[in-house]
Amino acid sequence: MEIESFYKSSRQAHLLEEIKKCDWQAGKLLYDLINENRFFELAGRSSEVLLLVDDDKLVSFCTFAQKDEIDTEEYSPWVGFVYTFPEYRGHRYFGRLLERAKQLAKEQGRPRLYIST
Repeated sequence: MEIESFYKSSRQAHLLEEIKKCDWQAGKLLYDLINENRFFELAGRSSEVLLLVDDDKLVSFCTFAQKDEIDTEEYSPWVGFVYTFPEYRGHRYFGRLLERAKQLAKEQGRPRLYIST
């Protein structure tokens, strides 16, 4: 398994179709935001969609976003749209994405990550 950043991937069309398979309403919203080129408008220019993939199969995904529902620069970056496909649940796979998000925050000089609930 490996972590990919959607916007840096050479297989965006395939990964977008994998996101589309998500049975969660927020996952479908993420699909629409990406498909309609509105993701950065909502999340901020420095945001990323992180994906844990097993060959061609999407295991888990989340966003690492500059902004979220709470519109303030004081709190940033945000982890959102957290989803793991049912057949992969219970194996702590999302933890790999969370570690990557923590690494990205550290690279940006941010000591914390935020999650809106």
